Formats: sequence, C-alpha cells, structure tokens
Amino acid sequence: MDMTTETEVRRAIAAERRDLADVLTGLPERTWDEPTLCAGWRVREVVAHMTMPFHYSAPRFVIEMLRSRGNFARMADRCARRDAASLSSGELAAMLRDNADHAWKPPGGGFVGALSHEVIHGLDFTVPLGLDRRVPEDRLRIVLGGFDTSKSLKFFGVDVRGIELRADDLDWSIGDGTPMYGAAQDLILVLCGRKLPEGRLRGEPSRRFVA
Repeated sequence: MDMTTETEVRRAIAAERRDLADVLTGLPERTWDEPTLCAGWRVREVVAHMTMPFHYSAPRFVIEMLRSRGNFARMADRCARRDAASLSSGELAAMLRDNADHAWKPPGGGFVGALSHEVIHGLDFTVPLGLDRRVPEDRLRIVLGGFDTSKSLKFFGVDVRGIELRADDLDWSIGDGTPMYGAAQDLILVLCGRKLPEGRLRGEPSRRFVA
C-alpha cells in the first residue's frame, strides 16, 4: 500500500471509530446489556474488545496470552468480560472516540485489517439493536477489497460451498452456485460466521444463516 492509500485507510478508521462512539453515546444505559451477534457478548463486551488495543501494552498482551495458554479466543473473551465489568459505558465510548487515530493494526492485517475489525464489530451490535446503520460506502469498499475470504471461512468455520453471495447495494459478489442476496455489509457478516436477524438476506440458502 502506498502512503496515500495508507493515509486514506487511516482516515477511514478514525471516522468509523468516531461514528460508532457517537452511536454508543446515544444509547440508553440498558441497551449496553443487550445481546450482540457475538455469541455470549453484550454490547459492552463487544466495545470492551474493540478498545482492548488502546490500553493493553505489548508485554501485557503477551502475559494475557500466556494465561490463556496461547488461545487468542479464550484470552479475548476473558479480557472483554473483565474490562466490561470494570469500565462504565461512558468510559468505553470515550475510549473509542479518544483513540480514533490510534495506529493499532492486527497482526498480519495492516490498517485494512484494523478498519475491518471496527466495521465488523460495529455491525455486531448495531444490527441486532435494529439501528439500521449503513457503513459508508467508501469504508465498506476498502474492507471488501482487503477481505481474505478463505482465511475468514476457515477461522469461523463457515460453509458457503454452492452459494453465490451477491450484494444488492454494491456491484460485488463472491462464490458460485445458488444466489443469496443481501446488503454487502450483511454478507460480510455471513462470511465472518454471524447469524443474522430475519429479513436481511434473500434467496433459498439464506435460512442457513439466520438466527
């Protein structure tokens, strides 16, 4: 990625974090305890996970991984639950906003991976809450352009063999077979192992991916 493109991606990351912080700031307190698309996590656990890179140093991250015997999923779950219990909703939202320009990148994912992280986890709580937030198209196209489908399907254990995922809001599709339609942001969630609410997907295969 050249410097111009990297700058654009970093601006998109900052804008997404600020937008999500605005959404969170406007939520009633009780909504922070609503379930999300991440099984077992409420809104506050998802946001705690999103803000983890901002206050965990590299040495602390290593220590937490050792405590979880090298299992990242176990470590992320334990830390999200602990931070969600110790930080208020206001503190979590402020942490996301105050670190909008933070230079964190997921290992091997670069800044596009960081943007994908924010977009997907933002959808994890806005979709089940019925907030009807649309990720701005320029950010969504960056995510789609850098999406590693094979890696995601393997990591989340998603089987989309024989299905063509076809966006009905962008010129984007992936796969071959029986078409399944939906907004591009919803199809990304499918590829990341999420089960969606009724009515967001269309086509014969859609029933497999509905909660």
